[in-house]
Amino acid sequence: MSEQQVPIKVMVVDDHPMWRDAVARDLAEAGFDVVATAGDGDQAVRRAQAAAPDVLVLDLNLPGKPGVQVCKELVGANPALRVLVLSASGEHADVLEAVKSGATGYLLKSASTEELIDAVRLTAVGDPVFTPGLAGLVLGEYRRLASEPAPVTGPDEPKAPQLTDRETEVLRLVAKGLSYKQIAERLVISHRTVQNHVQNTLGKLQLHNRVELVRYAIERGLDEA
Repeated sequence: MSEQQVPIKVMVVDDHPMWRDAVARDLAEAGFDVVATAGDGDQAVRRAQAAAPDVLVLDLNLPGKPGVQVCKELVGANPALRVLVLSASGEHADVLEAVKSGATGYLLKSASTEELIDAVRLTAVGDPVFTPGLAGLVLGEYRRLASEPAPVTGPDEPKAPQLTDRETEVLRLVAKGLSYKQIAERLVISHRTVQNHVQNTLGKLQLHNRVELVRYAIERGLDEA
């Protein structure tokens, strides 16, 4: 039996009606459940809260509220939401701002329909997807963030929780930039098991998403282990 019984719910946000409709149609034809679309930032926040998509396909350049603010608000309210930015801009500052606001992946609008469909599927299970050349940039930024001085903790700060050997192993591979699929293949376990380990680790460490998880791992040198 397939793991994916229910169609992935997707919402498309873009201020160009023809582009928005084309993306929504392509995704619907590929078997996704397109639950909503929106053309500006405020509308995107309202409709996403009502429609509860699994994946938000989001343009950054929106009238009213910018895409990064939309992402920040929606992921802040619902950390389980996955956001795939689909943008015409490959500017490094835009990419990093999107990731910091909670985006799972970043794809340029020059991507093919097949690349978009694959990216939405991967994003839905929490795998980061980046247009070639951007993944290294993001990993470099994680490392830069991790090298910043950590906040001073007081004596009442709880001790770091204990991770199992397998959770630590998965965390090390996440820090190296591997996708869940690659980790599953490397450790000869199922994709679902990798997801479970990551969710357990997030819970133990009281972190909210993969960005925070990678930063935590790099701060502890796990990406070099």
